[in-house]
Order: sequence, then structure tokens, then C-alpha cells
Amino acid sequence: MKLIVQVPCYNEAATLPLVINSIPKRIPGISKVETLIVDDGSSDSTLAVAQDLGVDHIVRHRQNKGLAVSFADGFHEALKQGADIIVNTDGDNQYPQESIPQLIQPILDGSHDIVVGDRQTSSIAHFGPFKKLLQRFGSRVVNAAAGTNIPDAPSGFRAYSREAAMSVNLITSFSYCMETIIHAGRKRIAITHVPVKTNPKTRESRLFKNIFQHVAKSGSAIIRAYAMHQPFRIFLASGLVVFTIGLVPYIRMGYLMLSRGELIGGHLQSLILGAVFIILGFLFVVIGVVADLLSINRKLLEDTLHRLKRIEYDGKEEYAEDHDAALAFKR
Repeated sequence: MKLIVQVPCYNEAATLPLVINSIPKRIPGISKVETLIVDDGSSDSTLAVAQDLGVDHIVRHRQNKGLAVSFADGFHEALKQGADIIVNTDGDNQYPQESIPQLIQPILDGSHDIVVGDRQTSSIAHFGPFKKLLQRFGSRVVNAAAGTNIPDAPSGFRAYSREAAMSVNLITSFSYCMETIIHAGRKRIAITHVPVKTNPKTRESRLFKNIFQHVAKSGSAIIRAYAMHQPFRIFLASGLVVFTIGLVPYIRMGYLMLSRGELIGGHLQSLILGAVFIILGFLFVVIGVVADLLSINRKLLEDTLHRLKRIEYDGKEEYAEDHDAALAFKR
């Protein structure tokens, strides 16, 4: 069984040796351990350092494309190279590569397909109280959207089985962390977590300029990922809220007519506004029905894409033989 450890990198020449040199060379249950870096348009000597370190596979972007794109491109290359398990870790040496055997154990046991390293953020010294609070809140939001129970959703230290890696499809360029958990949860992919410790901080995060930008981008990614799987629920809830707001002027008007005998003419503006909200609420529901139909179409397309990945990564000849055998059986 082959394990490939992928490391998305952007100007990580100083810390990449710490990462690569700490990756275990021998792991029980694994016959071969290989390394892969995705150089995301680095302007320093990251590429040269990777070559000097003897990294097995290198994917290079001529310009910076973002963490999520690097993550996806790394998966593509790892699958093409025959990886049975893919571990993703960061180039800043935040995560303990020594814990990779524990991280992949649930996959080796056959009990799970995705494993997330729980950094136990409440015990991380350089995380301030506000950041710890946001980490907990963000993880709860992701788990609510995904139907999972992952205590450290933003953690990028993860292991994927080959089958799970083929099922990963990203739509954002910001980060893969939240989105992949929601997709896994909604697709009923077996996902779990294991506790890990973090290494001392080497630099500030380059994903965002400040915590508020991080919250905004992460929130957007969560909403988009959830909407892909539950569009009707979102539009139905929004439509009901807007529709209810539209009913308020009419309920008020009915009360005034019954209790005081007031005429409609004195409240015509509010009734028109209420009618607008009622129509908008109805439109939200109609859009939700259309979005739900599009979601069904997306599922069919993802199933087709998954089959195409099997053909590409597992061999066209094998697939052709199985296909011919199926046709022969039908005849």
C-alpha cells in the first residue's frame, strides 16, 4: 500500500526541510512512503529546496493560484502516481509529521475514509481567546452543515483514502478545509478525527490579512458548500421568512378593521409593501425548486466525474474489460 504525503507550498524554503525530514520513512501497514509538494508560484527557492531534499513528486504553478487549487492539484498528481492513502500537511511545519501513523490508522483499519487531525486548539498557546472562540464556533457551524462531529474543522492535517480522494471536488480557491468536511458529511463518506499536537509557530498565516477576512471567506465557503447539497432547504427557509414579513401588514389591517372598523385606504402603502414581500417569498420557493433540480443534476455530474476519475487513475484497459464483460453478460 502506497502513502503519498502532499505539501502545498508558497515561499516555504525556510521550513520545508523541517517538514520533509520529519515525515516517517517506515510506517506499519504501508509498503512505500513518498512525498509530493505543490509549489504554488513561490518567489523564493522553495522549488530548489524541494529538489535538494529529494522530494519524489513536484507540481509547479507558475503563479499563485491559492491553497484550495494547490490541494486539488496535489490530489490529482497523487492519485495519478498510484497513492492508496494521501496525507495533506502544511509547509510551515505547523503539524507533527511524526503523527502520520496515528492519522492514517482508521483508514488502514478500514473503518473510515477521511481522518482530520484535531489540534486541540484550546491548548495551543499562541492562539488568543478570541481566535479559540472563533475556532470552536466555526467548527460547530461546519458540523451542523455537514452532519459530522469534527472538533477542529479548520485543521489541514488530514488523511484520505484513495476512494475519498476521488470524491473530492472543490469550488473555492480560498481553502479546502471547511468545504471538504461538508461534502464528506453530505455524501455520507466515513470521516473521523484523531488528536494531535502542533509544532511551535514559525510564521503568520498567509491565507488572510486579519481574522475578520478569515471569518468572511470561511463563512462564504460554508454557505456555498451547504447550498450545493441543500439548496431547497435554504430557499424555502428564506422564502418563508420573507412571506411571513409580507403577511404582517395584512394581519395588522385585519385586526384594525375588526377592532376599530378602520378602512383599507388609510393603510394602502403598507399593504402594497406586504404584497411585494409575499411575491418575493413565493419567488424564493420557486427558485428553491429550480435549485433543487440543479442539485440533482450536479449529483449526476459528480457521479459521472467519479467514474471518469476511476478510468483515468485506475486504468482505461481494466475499465474497458469490465465494460465489455458487462455487455457480454447483457447479451
